[in-house]
Amino acid sequence: MVLSKINIREKEFHNKLHSSGSPRSENKYYKALHNLYDDFLILLQNKTPGKKVLDFGCGNGVYTEKVLNFNPSKITAIDISEKAIEVAKSKNHKMVDYIVENCENTKLNSNSFDLIYGVGILHHLKLNDAVKEIERLLKKNGNIIFIEPLGTNPAINLYRKLTPNSRSADEHPLTFNDIKYFRTLFSKVKINYYGFFTLLFLSLYKSPKDSKIFFILSKADQILFKIPFFKFLAWSILIEAEKN
Repeated sequence: MVLSKINIREKEFHNKLHSSGSPRSENKYYKALHNLYDDFLILLQNKTPGKKVLDFGCGNGVYTEKVLNFNPSKITAIDISEKAIEVAKSKNHKMVDYIVENCENTKLNSNSFDLIYGVGILHHLKLNDAVKEIERLLKKNGNIIFIEPLGTNPAINLYRKLTPNSRSADEHPLTFNDIKYFRTLFSKVKINYYGFFTLLFLSLYKSPKDSKIFFILSKADQILFKIPFFKFLAWSILIEAEKN
């Protein structure tokens, strides 16, 4: 497996992260994206049954386990971190083929998967190379579904700058130019935006599930992000696309 200096740094960072067993301090903020993860899982549930699926940057297999419940015909899960794959394999899912791979340049066969998904992986990679690799691995009319952070909100970017130890040195949340790149390789690209009011007023709700306050805030986000100018305020996006 050929690795760049950035690949090696990412591998070492995530090996250390998965070896520690400790949750990241930032996890407390992710309740602001509750509706994003709900939408992501609904899409996967609709697209997975009977399909050959690739978990692209699977980490310790949290989402691999969830997708197994959606009845894929086969699921392959890849990650650059040997420790993450070790943890994922310890869960003993015989249906999953866990492989240590460089997501920018895998040894997997072209046109192999009906569905490729990932959570917070692309911003750790050389984006153009990774997206080209996804396109190569995907069958014609296959689908991709990805969750990624945006790097366009100045306040969120300031927080990232002030907390460098919480993330890998080379990660780069997506820009609008990165989003445009998907449209050069895929058809039917759809981008949904999440996490402004739900993050800004995080202290107003304890748990987003069944919270009227969270429901109102998430609806306010949906209205806000219908206006193109305000999309830069979003924390994260949900990317859907189909291969031509």
